[in-house]
Amino acid sequence: MKNYTITVNGTAYDVTVEEGAGQAAAAPVVKKAAPAAAAPKAAPAAAPAGAQGNTKVNSPMPGKILSVKVSAGQAVKSGDVIMVLEAMKMENDIVAPKDGTIASVNVAVNDQVESGSLLATLN
Repeated sequence: MKNYTITVNGTAYDVTVEEGAGQAAAAPVVKKAAPAAAAPKAAPAAAPAGAQGNTKVNSPMPGKILSVKVSAGQAVKSGDVIMVLEAMKMENDIVAPKDGTIASVNVAVNDQVESGSLLATLN
């Protein structure tokens, strides 16, 4: 038997797989594992000291950051493109959900992000 930890949509599961003669059969034992902790990353564009955005902009899907169009302290309007995310060979505009000021940009160009990853915060 082999034990694996499989992550599906950010939730980790412990799975035990039995190996047979020429085929593998999944054992019915599946239990939820503790969520895997992501390695902490330094924010490439830090906000001024004490600034904390109250509106979070999260990644809608896994992908690669192609460009960041804003910087901390910049004013944006609802619908303004703040960055471009490449997913499945398509470019997706990530837009500001409301009018405000960029408090922090938490990713840099060429970063790989998962679905739900914090991309930026707004005040």
